[in-house]
Amino acid sequence: MNQTEISDRDILFRYLLGWIGMVFIAIFNGILRGVVFEPNVAELTAHQISCVTGVLFFFIATWLYNIKWPIGSTRQALLIGIMWIIMTPVFEFIFGHYVMGHTFAYLINDYNLLAGRAWSLVLLTVLLLPTIVYHLRRRQM
Repeated sequence: MNQTEISDRDILFRYLLGWIGMVFIAIFNGILRGVVFEPNVAELTAHQISCVTGVLFFFIATWLYNIKWPIGSTRQALLIGIMWIIMTPVFEFIFGHYVMGHTFAYLINDYNLLAGRAWSLVLLTVLLLPTIVYHLRRRQM
């Protein structure tokens, strides 16, 4: 490892902090959904639009994180994605159930692709974003 590369442990810690920032992005996106989308379109459509805006916001955040804390390898990118994909639903279910008061059945419903719910695709994107951003940034250099 050269001096500019960051160890796996250090990069995971930094991207853990980044994930905390993404929680606030998700809250903002939820407010955007409630204030802008839901009053103007059906609930399912608002959910789907919100999933797209969420992915765009998460992409921008991941891009900016990678500028500040460059990912050193595909391995590190995958580790970050795995960490994020574990933390996100755990947080969602804890926060959604115990803070927001939603039932677990209500929370699980957002994963139902057959019903048009796109949250599972957002989670797949969260898993892949560090790797996608890592490879896009490498092409620029």
